[in-house]
Amino acid sequence: QVQLVESGGGMVQAGGSLRLSCAASGRTFSMNGMGWFRQAPGKERECVATITWSGWTGIGTYYEDSVKGRFTISRDNGKNTVYLQMDSLKVEDTAVYYCASQRSGSWDHWGQGTQVTVSS
Repeated sequence: QVQLVESGGGMVQAGGSLRLSCAASGRTFSMNGMGWFRQAPGKERECVATITWSGWTGIGTYYEDSVKGRFTISRDNGKNTVYLQMDSLKVEDTAVYYCASQRSGSWDHWGQGTQVTVSS
């Protein structure tokens, strides 16, 4: 099992920044990726950004179109922690943000979620 604990959510004005952290523990050796997803009220959960690693392909990142150029995902290997730096936040970024870990192509472990609220 992998345990994921998110932190760093909160309330910020539009144009501001927040940094989310996700610390993984447990069977972290089985992971080959981590990512951030979000779910706004009345909407489906969507993938925001992911970072994957492989001995064959190296490190890869993905960003949803609406966050490209504003959000940055990074990983601290030694701490088994993934960060999501969110800059130039918009009201539409308001959502519960979830961290997830990937194993063999499946997102199989999830954190409890952290609320991000962007006010105008």
